[in-house]
Amino acid sequence: MSSTEETTEAAELRRTVAELAERVRTLEAASAIRTLHHKYGYYLDKCLYQEVVDLFSDNGEVVFAGGVYQGRAGVERLYLHRFRERFTHGHNGPLRGFLLEHIMMQDVVTVSPDGRTACARIRALMQAGIHESAPELRGRTSFEQWWEGGLYENRYVLEDGVWKIKRLGYFPFWHAEYSKGWAHTPPLNAMIATRTYPDDPLGPDELVEGFEFFPATDVVPFHYPHPVTGKQS
Repeated sequence: MSSTEETTEAAELRRTVAELAERVRTLEAASAIRTLHHKYGYYLDKCLYQEVVDLFSDNGEVVFAGGVYQGRAGVERLYLHRFRERFTHGHNGPLRGFLLEHIMMQDVVTVSPDGRTACARIRALMQAGIHESAPELRGRTSFEQWWEGGLYENRYVLEDGVWKIKRLGYFPFWHAEYSKGWAHTPPLNAMIATRTYPDDPLGPDELVEGFEFFPATDVVPFHYPHPVTGKQS
C-alpha cells in the first residue's frame, strides 16, 4: 500500500470515527431527554413539586392553560404556590387517598446538531381522583375522579453537562369526569388564565391567546419537519 493510500485510508477512518461519535452523542442525548421527562412525570405523580422545580434551568419557563410562567419565580409560582398549595396544602409529597398518575408516551425527541439543546413532543394521559376513605381531600379538585389528556412540546438545554428543562409546554386538551366521559364533561374553562401576575397572585407572567379545551381540536405546532416531505406544520 502506498503512502498516499495509507493517508486516504487514515482520513476516512478519522471521518468514520467522528461520525460515529456524533451519532452516539445524539443517541445518548435523546435517551437522557426521554429519561428526564419520565422522571418529571414520576415526581409529578407523587406531588414532589420541589423536585419538579429543580429539573428546570434558572431561566426556564412553563406554558400551561393559556399562560406563560417565566423564570424560576414563575415556575415556583405554578408548581409550589398553585399546585402544591391547592392539592396538598403545602405538603411536598403524596397524600393518602389522592391519585395523580401521569402516563407519558409517544415521545419524539430531536437533538440539535451541536448537542447543546433538544426538543421533545410527548403525549400524556392522566388518571386522578380522591378515594372515598379520604373525604378531607374533597374540594381540592374539580372532580372526584377523572381522566385528562394532554400534549407536551418541550425544549431542553445542556448546562454543565446536565440536561434541564428550558421550556415545558403542556397543553391539557381534554378532561373526562369518570362517570360522564369526555363526550359529556364540560370544558374546564375556569383553568384558562385571564389575568397576569401580580394582578393574579398565582397567575402567569404572560397570556397566550387562543387556547381552548375539547371540543376544540387545535394542533400544537410540531417542533420537527415532516419526515418525508420536509415541510414544517
